[in-house]
Amino acid sequence: MNPFLGLHPLSQVLDQTNPLTQIVHARKWSYLGPRGLTGRTASFRIRDIHPSHYGRICPIDTSEGINVGLMGSLAIHVKVSYWGSIKSPFYELSERSKEAQMVYLSPNRDEYYMVAAGNSLALHQGIQEQQVVPARYRQEFLTIAWEEIHLRSIFPFQYFSIGASLIPFIEHNDANRALMSCNMQRQAVPLSRSEKCIVGTGLEGQTALDSGISAIVKRKGKIISIDTHKIHLSSNGDTLRIPLVIYQCSNKNTCMHQKTNVRRGKYMKKGQILASGAATAGGELALGKNVLVAYMPWEGYNFEDAVLISERLVYEDIYTSFNIRKYEIQTYVTSQGPEKITKEIPHLEAHLLRNLDRNGIVMLGSWIEEGDILVGKLTPQAANESSYTPEDRLLRAILGIKVSTSKETSLKLPIGGRGRVIDVRWSHIKGRSSYNYNTERIRVYILQKREIKVGDKVAGRHGNKGIISRILSIQDMPYLQDGTPVDMVFNPLGVPSRMNVGQIFECSLGLAGYLLKRHYRIAPFDERYEEEASRKLVFSELYEASKKTKNPWVFEPEYPGKSRIFDGRTGDLFEKPVLIGKSYILKLIHQVDDKIHGRSSGHYALVTQQPLRGRSRQGGQRVGEMEVWALEGFGVSHILQEMLTYKSDHIIARQEVFSAMIMGGTIPKPEGAPESFRLLVRELRSLALELNHFLISEKNFQINRKEV
Repeated sequence: MNPFLGLHPLSQVLDQTNPLTQIVHARKWSYLGPRGLTGRTASFRIRDIHPSHYGRICPIDTSEGINVGLMGSLAIHVKVSYWGSIKSPFYELSERSKEAQMVYLSPNRDEYYMVAAGNSLALHQGIQEQQVVPARYRQEFLTIAWEEIHLRSIFPFQYFSIGASLIPFIEHNDANRALMSCNMQRQAVPLSRSEKCIVGTGLEGQTALDSGISAIVKRKGKIISIDTHKIHLSSNGDTLRIPLVIYQCSNKNTCMHQKTNVRRGKYMKKGQILASGAATAGGELALGKNVLVAYMPWEGYNFEDAVLISERLVYEDIYTSFNIRKYEIQTYVTSQGPEKITKEIPHLEAHLLRNLDRNGIVMLGSWIEEGDILVGKLTPQAANESSYTPEDRLLRAILGIKVSTSKETSLKLPIGGRGRVIDVRWSHIKGRSSYNYNTERIRVYILQKREIKVGDKVAGRHGNKGIISRILSIQDMPYLQDGTPVDMVFNPLGVPSRMNVGQIFECSLGLAGYLLKRHYRIAPFDERYEEEASRKLVFSELYEASKKTKNPWVFEPEYPGKSRIFDGRTGDLFEKPVLIGKSYILKLIHQVDDKIHGRSSGHYALVTQQPLRGRSRQGGQRVGEMEVWALEGFGVSHILQEMLTYKSDHIIARQEVFSAMIMGGTIPKPEGAPESFRLLVRELRSLALELNHFLISEKNFQINRKEV
């Protein structure tokens, strides 16, 4: 099925990293594809935003890199017509009817109307609109009288996509950082224990509902029974069986799981949530965690977007996620006969076979380490005299025992794949081979528990991303005046130049909400109601939190939002007050376990005789032109020689190094040219250019010719 559906370039496998990713991926638009544009030929005029995009195509949510402006997301309230036109909803204002009628208009129709922005969340007759309002008319933005308005927007931020509308205080962020935030929210990994954000925009619940990740009641009734796999609901004399998703592998190897929220005997109404899905909490989207952050430098460990974290995030499983890996093997029919799944594999150590059952397949619930065998398989080979070992030949000559010449081709767990076996699927494929044998396919699913570690990528909702540089013990982290240690330390220099000040508002308001036990849902562009509305809201909530908790350090009038904090190592006060608060931080799918790699020895390319490239091929690290310049700048001649000869493509030299290391002798200097130079000489010879080395004697001018 997959090869057929993937024939078209615009037909893609659904991205299932988290619930937001699923719903956003289904609302994509693209200029690319057959008879479309390409990233290299598209002009800036095509990529740029247009007034007709208002309320239809998000001006923020698009790809980064070469496809910027060529792929994007639809706005939250759009409707695609039968003819493919993107329509946006508006309220039509008329003197004849007191009730405002909702109409959907295409771009060529709303151009002739005076369209005002939606300044209130709902239409009430009592609201007195301003006398003069900003409006759109014929692809221009004007300021006109309210009486002349024909249409008005139905929602304050209906021109944003789902990803952009989940960013609180987005109006205080630079558009580049908001774009990064839209893309990074789609990369957030569902955590083992979800937590909804303290500061949000109010669309989290609707996003979680529309994603379909949670189990919803379709008909009202009473819960009869609950277990981990299903819920039975009695409705109008019928018994409904509602299956639950249990530890399923998504397309991005994340874990899809549903946990029940209800108890037996409870009456449910239509639309209520029975079980929360991955990355949801309380019916709302919950991609990250609310953690205590401080914006301050700390011994250089948060230099250049690095992040310092507390070991509490590791020990208390704050940022622990689950990863499910699928490993597959299939039997084939060779010219010597069919391959065989078995546990009886000769010449293998017993501990590698310890998890196999009598059929040769790994048992459910087994803990698997790197190199362990998941499925034992033997491939028959042609029996010739050279394929037998001396012991085999002796047994055959003396006892007449026929020794198998099958080759061991078992499925082994690759590097970085340790975990618990949660599912094994064994399927038989009838008569697909030329010999009409039934082939077999076996899939093994392994669950990995991944705690946060050095090298993992974390990000906020304002484009503030970073890599974990160090995990510090709790007692060494900076702590507040009430003794609470900080969870994360961000670099304050990452804010001014990036112009994503929304993270500061979220951080301070999150602290107030945490102390007051409140959750805030704030629509963007609240400055339209009052000047400095965001700042006034944050300061008033911090002031209230300071009064109710009797902690004056929460709101200091001299430096509101900041606090004097202590060094956990010495107990001394830091010199300057520091911004502290509760931020909603996500853990992204770019995890170090999938990227870390090392090579001792491995395969070499056939032509250049240099190590292969890539983690999957056990490849090496490339030392390119600029890396050579850097080494030359330090004058490290011996390291440079090693990089370009022993460790690269000097065949004779690397063999001599290996023997010298085993025998304990000195490593000889490489003689002759490396293989890449010899390749260059052969290329020149193919162009009829001979390259040779001549040594001319000074005495008799005798030429001693050596071939390169």
